[in-house]
Amino acid sequence: MSTDGTGQNGANTPIAGSPGADARAEIPGPGRGLVQLITPSGERVSHPEFDPWVQDVTDEQLSSLFEDMTVVRRIDVEATALQRQGELALWPPLLGQEAAQVGSGRSLRADDFVFSSYRENGVAYCRGVDLTDIVRVWRGNASSGWDPYSINMATPQIIIGAQTLHATGYAMGIQNDGADSVAVTYFGDGATSEGDVNEAMVFAASFQVPVVFFCTNNHWAISEPVRLQSHIQLADRAAGFGIPSLRVDGNDVLAVMAATRVALDRARRGGGPTFVEAVSYRMGPHTTADDPTRYRDANELEDWAAKDPISRVEALLDRKGLLTAALKQQVKNKADAVAREIRTGCTTMPEPQPLDVFKHVYSTPNSWLDRQQDHYTRYLASFGDPAEAVSEEGAR
Repeated sequence: MSTDGTGQNGANTPIAGSPGADARAEIPGPGRGLVQLITPSGERVSHPEFDPWVQDVTDEQLSSLFEDMTVVRRIDVEATALQRQGELALWPPLLGQEAAQVGSGRSLRADDFVFSSYRENGVAYCRGVDLTDIVRVWRGNASSGWDPYSINMATPQIIIGAQTLHATGYAMGIQNDGADSVAVTYFGDGATSEGDVNEAMVFAASFQVPVVFFCTNNHWAISEPVRLQSHIQLADRAAGFGIPSLRVDGNDVLAVMAATRVALDRARRGGGPTFVEAVSYRMGPHTTADDPTRYRDANELEDWAAKDPISRVEALLDRKGLLTAALKQQVKNKADAVAREIRTGCTTMPEPQPLDVFKHVYSTPNSWLDRQQDHYTRYLASFGDPAEAVSEEGAR
């Protein structure tokens, strides 16, 4: 696996170059079928409209995608174990959604900006996030995980769907600047019932801004099935806003990459927003506080396990004679190293100090906040040495 010095696995750069200038993909109308390039059994199937968008993905890069998804799953498994062991307060698993996140995340340019929900840890990995920062919030040691501008990805949004408004606003800024970067926002099927998502699409369509709405349809909005909130395909909802859409097999990393590239290309060429519905499945709980066995049929889980995104790429690599013992060992070593880094970073993370609450509230000095800090410092001093309450960096 090669790196380019910008982050793990070549993070912050696309895994493959964009198709030639002549490449085009006509976005079909409502009622389209599911775009699929790799079957669950690992067979590469042809799709004349979308094949050109991934024709430059080499065997080495396909192996890289396999490694990415395996590592992302290991991050998820390790974080879940840390929560069960009391090291994290909560964790939102993404088990089963690795292809949707890696396929789209590896299609982005460094200057594109991501606005995600709390589940897109795989996208964060592709953007080059420090692994410890992924679990910082979930341990309760910080109010946000990372500096958004260091990886061009906003910190995860807990308020369902709110990030779509942020992405649309950012895209309006891109348009105003005359740049060709794109804002990409991730959300789940449940978020499509939120007013924020619908308002964002109204503005995006009205101003034809460069934003991609990437909806991961994992079939369950916590305990409610997607069929309860929508009696049509989610992708078809976008037509009501005048936004073209694509419906893709979210467990097929190549199909996701092709669809994302189409949407990004439209946005860069001034074509406006695109809605991508990646049909996948949440194999685990909504969060580690959830028990999906209370509302989900075990047979449904078994059916989707047969469509596993990692297994199908592994099968494709095997068909192509690329699944060597060396590759499998390389991927295992990488996953083990990442898991160790996350666990060590989590368990050795310094505890926040009382006066740290005043950090980063405002970007410039503020007398109102200074007065509060002074009062709180004197309050803490009444219990002993106030210096114990101040972190090494100080409150400001």
